[in-house]
Amino acid sequence: MKNHLLYLTLVLTIIFYGITGYHFLTGWHPIIMLCIGICIGLLINLIIYGLLILIGKGLQGIPLKSTTAVLSTIGVLIILKYIGFGWPTVFYSAIIALGIVFCIALYAYQLKRNLFSSLFLLIVFIGVGYIFYALSNSGSDPYEKETPLAFSEQSGALLPEASFTNPAAEGSYAVKTFTYGSGTDEQREEFSTGVTYKTNAVDGTWLIPDWKDKKKKWRERYWGFGAKNFPLNGRVYMPEGNGPFPLTLIVHGNHSMIDYSDDGYGYLGNLLASRGIIAVSVDENFLNGHWSGDFRGKEMPARAWLLLKHLEQWRNWNGEVGHELSQKVDMDNIMLVGHSRGGEAVSIAAAYNPLPYFPDQAKEKFDFNFNIKGVVALAPTDYRYDRKIVLNNINFLSIQGSYDADEVSFWGMRPYRRLQYTDSISRFKSGVYIHHANHGQFNSTWGNSDFGAPSKWLLNLEPLLKEAEQQEAAKVFISAFAEATLKDNQAYRSIFKNVATAKEWLPVEHYLTSFESSGFHTIADFEEDIDITTAIDSTKIQATNIALWKEQNLPTRDDGSQENNAVILGWDDENATNSSDKGMYELTLSADDSIPFSTNSSLQFTLGAGNHEWLDVNLTDAQKEAKKDDDKREVPQLDFTVQLTDDAGQTSALKVSEIKGITKPLKTRFTKFKFLDKDMIGNDWEVQLQTYHFPMQTLSNINPEFNVESIRSIKFIFDQTDYGVVVLDEIGVSGED
Repeated sequence: MKNHLLYLTLVLTIIFYGITGYHFLTGWHPIIMLCIGICIGLLINLIIYGLLILIGKGLQGIPLKSTTAVLSTIGVLIILKYIGFGWPTVFYSAIIALGIVFCIALYAYQLKRNLFSSLFLLIVFIGVGYIFYALSNSGSDPYEKETPLAFSEQSGALLPEASFTNPAAEGSYAVKTFTYGSGTDEQREEFSTGVTYKTNAVDGTWLIPDWKDKKKKWRERYWGFGAKNFPLNGRVYMPEGNGPFPLTLIVHGNHSMIDYSDDGYGYLGNLLASRGIIAVSVDENFLNGHWSGDFRGKEMPARAWLLLKHLEQWRNWNGEVGHELSQKVDMDNIMLVGHSRGGEAVSIAAAYNPLPYFPDQAKEKFDFNFNIKGVVALAPTDYRYDRKIVLNNINFLSIQGSYDADEVSFWGMRPYRRLQYTDSISRFKSGVYIHHANHGQFNSTWGNSDFGAPSKWLLNLEPLLKEAEQQEAAKVFISAFAEATLKDNQAYRSIFKNVATAKEWLPVEHYLTSFESSGFHTIADFEEDIDITTAIDSTKIQATNIALWKEQNLPTRDDGSQENNAVILGWDDENATNSSDKGMYELTLSADDSIPFSTNSSLQFTLGAGNHEWLDVNLTDAQKEAKKDDDKREVPQLDFTVQLTDDAGQTSALKVSEIKGITKPLKTRFTKFKFLDKDMIGNDWEVQLQTYHFPMQTLSNINPEFNVESIRSIKFIFDQTDYGVVVLDEIGVSGED
């Protein structure tokens, strides 16, 4: 009977592997592939059969209780994985297997202390020890030497002299701190007996219909309130003086509901208040994750709406005769700052602000219409809310760290690009990408681990900026944005155009900044169609001696979408004999198009380094084999010439490096084990662009005969390195900022 069962299993193997082989298209005859499939199946069957025979014989010498103990432990650990041990399955399984092998080795050693069992135990012990060592240390930065020192290649010969002081320096105002809230908070004294001003509860029932079931039950048991009576709790940093002062609300993101997040922005609150801006850290912890459940984005409308209700409270206080806060607030100058999910919430709040009704449920009437001048999104999400937010006519800043293990891509650049300017008021938008900054350190209570235990043991923490450094960088950019937005101190815009103007105040690190003013005139953004030879209006495009030329949507490191098309240009001129062989990409402008070049304007475009290995994408296998040694070429420090030609044929040119350098790809290693990065994070880098401004006045000074008002050609001439790849986007004209 046993032999009959063996034969039947062999027949099944032959049938199924034979079918697979017959239909496996390799170009060989199907009968040959059928035979190969059968042979492979029989070989695999034989190997597994032999291994199981060996395991079975081994188990015969082990008591039933020992076998049962091992099997029950395996079952328990499998259940644990699905309950909440957040390691990747492959890694978790390998560690568990190693632990079981260690127990077996120790057991074998106790049964029979011979050379074999001792050696086996020693080898397994070394393996277990290595795992413990790797999990306990802080990691390393394998890419430390690949990128030149920050600012060494970024300043540019034409860097303007800063006409402003350090925006992160404390101002002249003394700061008073206090809290306001419901006065009945059962968990937090600062929002119960410790409040200076009491606020009424607000009914958020329509804003968060997912407040139900166990999430409702356990939250209301813990907090003592529900969606019908959400409190307006805030931690205030107030400049002492008569005012009125601009107002900034700061809101946290998703974190453990009972590990309160609102106290983590004191470094920003104190700074802004010292510089004459009221700052309020808003408490929305009751909307955060908890063991009873996470709303998974369905709470985003409530996060945004609560901010507007806080502004409504401040408007009431400001207009209440005799109140201590009466006339303290300049309600014409309001800014919203949000972190993580809060970074998405501030954009939603700005979009809700002018609406008459809640768009998801018109039973909730809106009457806000505040003068929100600026939005700051720190490491934001842009996918939690099921509506795509398009902002209009507002100043916008988003900041992202390259080592953000929570939000692994720069989602804040998506609302940046969707933002539209339709009026004549001067505004701007900016994005700042900070190398080695993570997610949690923007909040002083979250720490340097973007994952909770046990997953945080896998994180590579060694490359991270120190918390004080990351927060100092945040202070520089957010305070500069506040100065430009709320106080109309436009000199601070230059930090976002070229970060090197603030290098004496920033930690030495790589910063990629994007900047666009409301007066920007687009020539080419590669979004309008699939014809790579045309751009906006009548602009024509051509390229010569280019090895790689394509337009595509830029992916994120986890293969999502940046929602941005750009042109990718590559050149490989190592065998070029003269300058005419150099790669060139040219935009020819029509005299009929009204493009506002003047001596007060700048040619503007965004640019980033690509991967020179992309040059091999169209090669044949033989060509790739011949270029194997080329794959070992170092990543070059990219540079090239930008040349403009007027309608009389006069030219003027500058190298990109004379404006600021092209930063090499900023690679990351998020985890201590390289193979885990692909599974947990994605690729080791993603394309991030930064903005370049070529002043027309400078180009006119280079060649006085050059007429900046009649430019007919813009050429990108790849003449400074033998090979390379760049990503180019958003070419246009920026007026005087």
